[in-house]
This record gives sequence, structure tokens and C-alpha cells, in this order.
Amino acid sequence: MPRTLTVFAETFPLHTPFRISRGVKTAAEVVTVTIGQDGMTGRGEGVPYPRYGESIASAIAAIEAMRGALEQGLGRQDLLARMPTSAARNAIDCALWDLELQLAGRDLATALDLDRPLRPIVTAMTISLDTPENMARAAAALADAPLLKVKVDRNDPAALLDAVRAAAPKPKMIVDPNESWTIDEVRGLQGLMTDLRIDLLEQPLPADADRDLAGFHSAIPIAADESVHVAADLDTLPGGYGVVNIKLDKTGGLTGALELAATARARGLGVMTGCMICSSLSIAPAWAIAANSAFADLDGPLWLAEDRADGVSGAMGVLSPPQPGFWGGI
Repeated sequence: MPRTLTVFAETFPLHTPFRISRGVKTAAEVVTVTIGQDGMTGRGEGVPYPRYGESIASAIAAIEAMRGALEQGLGRQDLLARMPTSAARNAIDCALWDLELQLAGRDLATALDLDRPLRPIVTAMTISLDTPENMARAAAALADAPLLKVKVDRNDPAALLDAVRAAAPKPKMIVDPNESWTIDEVRGLQGLMTDLRIDLLEQPLPADADRDLAGFHSAIPIAADESVHVAADLDTLPGGYGVVNIKLDKTGGLTGALELAATARARGLGVMTGCMICSSLSIAPAWAIAANSAFADLDGPLWLAEDRADGVSGAMGVLSPPQPGFWGGI
């Protein structure tokens, strides 16, 4: 039976501004795809990211260009060959997953041999970039969370990290400079990060400066984010990275994310699951990766003033899965 495709933009205001080294967000701007067939409707969401040359308009145009093929039955594997990795492909791929599982009468947990019902997971709670005083205040409110992620830049990161750790002495901690450091700053902050018990340093260097990590032995495990999108990127990843941050908007969907996770583990790399600032519709498929990840950073929906109905819920760094039927039979 023919399919029907819809694509549209949605905006979800944030309850608090989200600041990183590249700028500030006050809303999650997403592209939503639905694909209908035989009375079932699959949904997917993508978050176009300017860092990768994407916009809402370009994502919608890319999806519209696939309308004919999708409505005639294009499958996920053929989609990989027909579309480049992007947030647009992610929205389509996840909608196809959702539709396929519904048509087959299966759920994600059964299809991928995950715990059923899905268990809550620990997610990093992000401390947005701000003054040391404001970041300390935010950290104090999350002092009992299991895991924090601290956004920093080149503007005295030591003061920011000291302030956060003093306010929240117990949680594990990820530091994320969002490509804003140099290799000299990575070297110079090794002692401080060790003293502050930092568990993971995420993408400290610009992706085009990865060569500077070759031969560097960090006291803190370093995760690749912007440097790795798909499994093939691991072929050129320098040895300084020990963890890969998998985001479905980078892999172009759950199909690519599963391949990247399997390849990373086969090469002895740790796996982290991340997200953009998004709604629960982005998080539900990412659960398939996060359920078996060393680190999860899926608090995107927790920044929203109002999320989608029946989505994920979180309290003090513990994220509970969406309600049954929200996505993929979850």
C-alpha cells in the first residue's frame, strides 16, 4: 500500500538559556517527519545543526526531495545510499524504524534484544556555560545527580571547573569545551582535571586539529564528538581518543548509529550517547544506543519548557523511558 509523508518544523522554547562556547539557544528547533502506511504512522525528529551547515529550511528541502521514493516504499538501507548523513536523514530513518516496528507488531526492546521493559538510565545533567558564580549555583542544585556535564570555553576554564566541583563534590563529571581548546590547553589542564576527578574530556580540539592528539597520552579519557559522524570516520581517528560520542543527528539515524556503536566497540573504543537540544522524539530511538553506553548525555528534553506528551521524564540525572506507544513500540 502507498505511504504518505509529512514534514514540518516545530519549535520548543527552553525554560533556561543553554550556553556553550559557540553561542546560546533559547529554543529547540526541530524537523519532524511522519510516514504513514496501512493505518500506522511512524515518527522521527531531526535537529539541523549550523555547525554542520544545516538549517531547518535545508533539512525540509532534503526530505521533500525524497518524497517520491519514500512514498513508493524506500527502505532504511536504500536510504543510506540515497541521502548523505544529516539531521534530515535521521528524521526519516527514525520514522521508518517506528513504522516498521509497528507494522511488524514488535517493539524496539525486542527487536534489538534490550531489557524489556526498558530501564531508566543515568544521563549527564548539563551545566551551561556562564560565570563561575552562576555555574556553581547550577551545580549546587544538581549536587546529588550521578553525572554532570560542564560546558566551558577558553575563558579561564579552570575557574569554571573549580567552581562547579566545589559546589558539587560527588557527581562524576564530563568536561565539554566544544572544540574551543588548543592542545597546549589540554596539556596544561591535565593536572587540574585529575585533581578535580574529571571522568571524561569531550572534543576539546577543533575537529580539523585532531592530528595534534596523535601520540598524546591524556590522564583523562578523551571522547570524539564532532570528529566522528559515522563508522568510516573511525579509520582516520587519532589514537588520542578513547571514547566516541554517538548522536543520531550525526550518524543520520538509528541505523547508522547502531553500525557506529558496533564498530567502535570492536575497535576497543568506549561508547557515549549524546543528543542535541531536542524533544523526547529524538531521545526514544537513541535509547537503543544509550542502554549499553558507558556515558549517556540525553538531557536535551529536560531543557524544554514543555516536551511532547508521554515522552521521557527525568529527576536528578535519572532518565525514565517514554510511555508505551510513544515511539517504536516503547
